[in-house]
Amino acid sequence: MKHLASYQQQTTKQLQSYLKKIENSIEKERQYNLFLSEEYILLRDKVFGKSSEKEGSENKDKKKDKNSSKPKKRKVQLPSERYPNVPVEERDIELQELPQCSCCGHKMKDSGLTEDSEYLTVIPAKYIIIRQKRHKYSCSKCYGDIQTASCEPRIKPGSAFGDEMIIDVAMSKYCDLIPVERYAAIAGRQGLLDLPPQSLIELTHYLADFVRDAYDQLKDKIMDSEVLHADETPHRMLEGDEKSHWYLWGFSTMSTSYFDIQNTRSGMVASDFLKKSKCQFLMSDVFSGYPKAIRDINEYRTHHQLPLAENLHCNSHSRRYFKEARMFEEEAQYFIDQYKKIYRLNAFSKKRSFKQVSRARHFMRPLFLDMQKKATDILLNYSNKSKMAKALSYFLNNYECLTKFLNNPALPIDNNSQERLLRNPVIGRKTWYGTHSKRGAKTAAILFSLVESCKLNQVNPREYFKHLVQDLLSGKKAYTPEEFKNNHSHAVPDG
Repeated sequence: MKHLASYQQQTTKQLQSYLKKIENSIEKERQYNLFLSEEYILLRDKVFGKSSEKEGSENKDKKKDKNSSKPKKRKVQLPSERYPNVPVEERDIELQELPQCSCCGHKMKDSGLTEDSEYLTVIPAKYIIIRQKRHKYSCSKCYGDIQTASCEPRIKPGSAFGDEMIIDVAMSKYCDLIPVERYAAIAGRQGLLDLPPQSLIELTHYLADFVRDAYDQLKDKIMDSEVLHADETPHRMLEGDEKSHWYLWGFSTMSTSYFDIQNTRSGMVASDFLKKSKCQFLMSDVFSGYPKAIRDINEYRTHHQLPLAENLHCNSHSRRYFKEARMFEEEAQYFIDQYKKIYRLNAFSKKRSFKQVSRARHFMRPLFLDMQKKATDILLNYSNKSKMAKALSYFLNNYECLTKFLNNPALPIDNNSQERLLRNPVIGRKTWYGTHSKRGAKTAAILFSLVESCKLNQVNPREYFKHLVQDLLSGKKAYTPEEFKNNHSHAVPDG
């Protein structure tokens, strides 16, 4: 009987253990299915949903009051008032034969009065060939010498393409994001048939090499800045190197954008770049390469008795995770509402004095503390694989770096400005797929850096390159878009 009881107990334990394994397996399967369903919904929304992160209007569902006053009609501006920088061409419209008076039948004369109206039009791009005739001079006395007038200085002496066309091709690609093949096709429709795309690509290299000093000055400005933004994005090397997966690294301030293309995503890229910089605060996402870079440069600075640097993390990323979780968990709405209040305070304090910014951030602090307490209390209620747990963990694990900006009005709340600077390179990557050589990668880094810096300073990139090339050809030193804006009152804002 003892053996039977012992056997029954052992069998019961085995069954309980087996049932526990089955229950664990079912729970894992349930969590995995939940994870897959969340990923499916997120992927569907990324493909078919709106790309903007902006929240809809809170009052969009409310009916408008019928008795509310009608909005005042805006005065319709003439094209010359709306576009004051566009030249105006006047055309007189006259009758070929003088009309007869409808009252007495007498022939009428021009009164000198006019009825004026305006319309905007466009003159399509006009391609012309410049034939240079360099005059030769001979000695009328001994006839022993002949001298020829020198060529005008150009970006690429001897090239079959003029400087204006070199700039136009480069700006069409790196500012307007038009692939070179499409540029050639557009030119063909305007009468310039069989324009070789490969030759046009070579023109962008000529321009990048010519303005390299201005690009180097951007780097110097970045190295001298105490607060930096950083981000990176994949860049495909189609040929010309063993590695096809390269990365475009971006570093920026409020007025300067600098890009560099490397064949690795290793944190050593950021470390090598920042080691000799004056950066004290680095705003980025939580990619491990940036904390590694801060550790590396702090080791270097400790050895040389220099001020240490700190990481800042992006609140926009944290808010984004809660928005993703909101599709599955209603509690995520609380954190989104808190972030709404924080960003309203941040928007109010923009372009104001440090004292007003500090005051706005004083009101942000309790909002962050409330979110921290709430996140700590509810974290264990969610599966580790759920979107809500991911959002809560991101917020709590990075809380210190997310809230450092509260202590210093000069620090940014997020990394959105750097992400916006990467938008054009990313769209360009989708349009022309990648670069075909290391030289092409360097050209992309140089021209995107200068174009995006122009946009930061509200300078028309075409105007900047036009004046920069002219000044370099005349022997003047290179300058950045910020310096161009400060020194050229006629700089045209980029719309």
